[in-house]
Amino acid sequence: MFWFLLLAMVVVVAAVTLAVVGGGKSAILQDVAPEQLTDPLPTTRPVGRADVEALRLPVAARGYRMADVDDALGRLGAELAERDARIAELESALAGAQATRAGRPDLLKEPQERPQTAWHAPEQPPAEAPYPDEETGR
Repeated sequence: MFWFLLLAMVVVVAAVTLAVVGGGKSAILQDVAPEQLTDPLPTTRPVGRADVEALRLPVAARGYRMADVDDALGRLGAELAERDARIAELESALAGAQATRAGRPDLLKEPQERPQTAWHAPEQPPAEAPYPDEETGR
């Protein structure tokens, strides 16, 4: 009985060793190509919210692939910088237009459409007496 168990154990160890080492010409475990970024951000149009939500970065042995993450973050940073510059440009143009418009009447309207305001002199406060009042001393 002892010899039978010993022989069975040797056969099992040999079978496992051949399976792991790949005792034949063909490998048992095929090499898998590394994951690549299959859904990159669009280059022909601005990046939208749906593009960012649909972005799936490939996973590597120790997390995400740094090159793919750097590319995605670089593209998003460039898009944000471009949008910030455009917003600042539009805000300054709007501020200039509002400052210009505040000082003049609307020249595009016809004369009958413009509000008619008569010029009035500003109200003057009552003038003080040139001499101090004898009772109060002022």
